[in-house]
Amino acid sequence: MIIAFEGVDGAGKNTLVTAVAKKLESREVPVAKLGFPRYEHSVMAQLAQAALHKNMGDLTESINGMATLFALDRHEVAEELAELDAEGYVILLDRFTASNAAYSAARSVLRDEQDGESEHSELVTHPIVQWVADLEFDTLGIPEPDHQVLVDVEAEVAAERAEKREAADVSRTRDAYEANSRLQQLTVAAYRGLAAARWRSPWTVANATAGDTSRLASEIADLICRDLVVD
Repeated sequence: MIIAFEGVDGAGKNTLVTAVAKKLESREVPVAKLGFPRYEHSVMAQLAQAALHKNMGDLTESINGMATLFALDRHEVAEELAELDAEGYVILLDRFTASNAAYSAARSVLRDEQDGESEHSELVTHPIVQWVADLEFDTLGIPEPDHQVLVDVEAEVAAERAEKREAADVSRTRDAYEANSRLQQLTVAAYRGLAAARWRSPWTVANATAGDTSRLASEIADLICRDLVVD
């Protein structure tokens, strides 16, 4: 079973993934965890990271180009994910394909706004959302998630957390996406739209503003265990 946790930077995805993993392990459920982008292991992710920090010329300007790099990062471990799934693991992912769809749609709409256009003002129905799905799931053969969890916070809350993280750790400098407040607002809206549309799987929306991680983790672990019993 593949469970993808989605949300903007600073939402608290990694914290929630870790807490859910502990809840499941305490119930003797086999768990595997993986986070994307895999900056420490993937050349594709490293190129994307360099671009986000303005070290790859104008590559960052290409919405499709950046989306392709992030997709290829996932493609590198597609077989591993499928094998773990077949072996009965619950695979908890910190970001997955929906992040590519959300950020690509948000970037596209932001560009339209800056150009004075409004042809595709609806984030979820923007053509690039389907383009991302076709690229990742069809062309690259990346396995689809069984369930997706939106770790939902307001963009301003996530930005404040990211700023504090940056101040506390010089290695966590915000990238071009994180530093753009309008992009973050649009991305939050895109995630919410994907969740409401049940894009590619059922979704659960976890309100992470209050910071009650233990309660949220227990609820999500309960949901996963119920699905395991049904399967």
